[in-house]
Amino acid sequence: MIVFLIYAAIFVGSFFIVKFVVQQAATDYTSLKTVTFGDESAVTPNRIASVISVLTIFLLWGSFTGSSMVPGFLHAPGPFVGDATFTYTAEADGVDPDDATVTVRVFEVGTEVEDPVVEPGDGWAKNDSDNVGAWRSGLIRVDRNDEFGRDAGHKIVAVNGQPIAPGESVQTEFGRVGMSPKGTLNFEPAKGWQMEPIWLPPPEAVVSRLGEIASDGYRDSTLWEHLGYSLFRVIVGFFFGALVGIPLGYAMGLSNWFRGWFDPIVEFMRPVPPLALIPLVIIWAGIGETGKIILLFLAALWIMAIAARAGVSGVNITKVHAAYSLGASKFQIMRHVIVPNSLPEIFTGARVAMGVCWGTVVAAELVAAEKGAGMMIMVASKFQLTDIVIMGIILIGIIGFGIDILMRMAEKRLVPWKGRS
Repeated sequence: MIVFLIYAAIFVGSFFIVKFVVQQAATDYTSLKTVTFGDESAVTPNRIASVISVLTIFLLWGSFTGSSMVPGFLHAPGPFVGDATFTYTAEADGVDPDDATVTVRVFEVGTEVEDPVVEPGDGWAKNDSDNVGAWRSGLIRVDRNDEFGRDAGHKIVAVNGQPIAPGESVQTEFGRVGMSPKGTLNFEPAKGWQMEPIWLPPPEAVVSRLGEIASDGYRDSTLWEHLGYSLFRVIVGFFFGALVGIPLGYAMGLSNWFRGWFDPIVEFMRPVPPLALIPLVIIWAGIGETGKIILLFLAALWIMAIAARAGVSGVNITKVHAAYSLGASKFQIMRHVIVPNSLPEIFTGARVAMGVCWGTVVAAELVAAEKGAGMMIMVASKFQLTDIVIMGIILIGIIGFGIDILMRMAEKRLVPWKGRS
């Protein structure tokens, strides 16, 4: 919630700064258009906003992981590390209550540490020491060295002067001190706002892991082999999905019979997620490459069919009438009217289908894959190697974004008439 609020604040602040400060000094040719609101051609990506957006995500990531790539003054409060102390009050049968101090050394996980040395004190309740890792918690048996143990009715009744009972806790400046149902104290150091590396490693850890896997490989394959296999599966699955889906969509858009025959099938399969088809694909095609490509084929098929059908249905009927009035044959109408006017919808569907395929490849590679970005992510997750998981996700996102950019460029070059009547 804190990260979301900070992100929202940066978004609003950046919008007003760029809108009313930066762009006031620049010439805005869009404002010269007679109509701007509702005109798609008047809405183009604001590159300043794109840069700020990426930088904001990176800064939030670095700030909430204590990254060395981010200036220290931008770091969110981290976990407590050092010596924490608190005082407990104990009671025992036949003696007056006594106080003792507990010193807990909180250390960074993965480093060697020794318990702090403390003097036992003069009372029957003796001072204690222990250690616990940052972001962790630990039970502290304070009665082990006291003169009166649990067999003598030893029980803790207060921490730092505040009453405590089994199931309750007391908040101190160093963290939370709780009591288990059996009366044992549990110390949980203050965690701060930063994320533990096992949940979210800092950017430099991901970059370091990227360099390591790029040079040494992962599970007997190089990084480029993993990414290449995933890309190959996606391209082949998408190709066959488009090869079947586009003609099917054209047939459904031009023929009542084809529309009636295939419409129930397409509309039934369209909302079924590709992940739900994995068990069936395994039964039909096994766990080899064929099964993975079939899954990606099915992910693209229905999207391309619907896109082609929508493209045909969206052709301006006046253009068809004009072609017929000029003596055009059905083939000529198909070649010069229907196909050109349906291409924008098909390209849009292709971008969506490619995105779905690229997202589905992770699930497809769950099926006994030996190589692939999805396999790399899933294997790493089993060993809680979060840096590899995030690295794989970032690479998949970058490649997917690159593919989308290439498809936009192809669309702009091959379908320059998109958006024109």
